[in-house]
Amino acid sequence: MTRRKFTSKFKTKVVLESLKERETTQELAQKFEITPQQINLWKREFLTSAETVFDKGLKSKKTESQEKEEHLLKVIGQQKVELDFLKNALR
Repeated sequence: MTRRKFTSKFKTKVVLESLKERETTQELAQKFEITPQQINLWKREFLTSAETVFDKGLKSKKTESQEKEEHLLKVIGQQKVELDFLKNALR
């Protein structure tokens, strides 16, 4: 038997259904064809990392600045290589 892989979208859907408490975990497990333990695990993971959801804006800004810095370092490196090449060509 092979292990099934679930997308984050599917996991989120299951966890949100579980948090609504309209159906029991057992009913949801049957509905989505997974074990109740898996639902409880995903729910625990979701609730543990829930407070980081609103921090993503800050992380993306850091990522943008890191990308910009990396780009500038590449340009500097490329210009240094070109200068060294031209210096050697003039000798």
